[in-house]
Amino acid sequence: MEVEYTEIEGLVIIRPEIYRDERGYFFESFSQREFEEKVSKTQFVQDNESRSSYGVLRGLHFQKNPFAQAKLIRVISGKVLDVAVDLRHNSPTFGKHVSVELSEENKQQVFIPRGFAHGFIVLSDHAVCQYKCDNYYAPDYAEGLMWDDKQLNINWLLPDEDIILSEKDKNNPNFDLNSVYFESKKSKN
Repeated sequence: MEVEYTEIEGLVIIRPEIYRDERGYFFESFSQREFEEKVSKTQFVQDNESRSSYGVLRGLHFQKNPFAQAKLIRVISGKVLDVAVDLRHNSPTFGKHVSVELSEENKQQVFIPRGFAHGFIVLSDHAVCQYKCDNYYAPDYAEGLMWDDKQLNINWLLPDEDIILSEKDKNNPNFDLNSVYFESKKSKN
């Protein structure tokens, strides 16, 4: 696998090696050994899958400590714009985000470490996303941020009138530059 390091520390894009022939294709979607060597020593404990239609925006979601989650996301079918926002207060990229298109064609994955809000929007007729988490879902610790927050300034690539949100996501709070969502590891030294 090829790893692309983004401008935000710990957030990486992964491109698998794909073997194609007249029968179709084959690739390793995950290898714990290679992942630990090239990306992070993360132990995943839960796999999730969602299917969504065009315009569905899920996010921006995160879990507070001690149930924060690192995620490894990929798209099985369709295409999404995947977005991760750095919420590590003492990080030099606090409040910054990375957007990446994930699709069944490019087979890219994105690894989002703990301390980030995450969301995606479906750009195709439908999309099936799978993601691994390194911590279990804890509803009492689940939080969100408003998808269209002006400080975050995320380009979701679709017109606002095409965006479909859950009732919960319609009521998420705005990003607060002064809030301490997560302390970065460096701040504890």
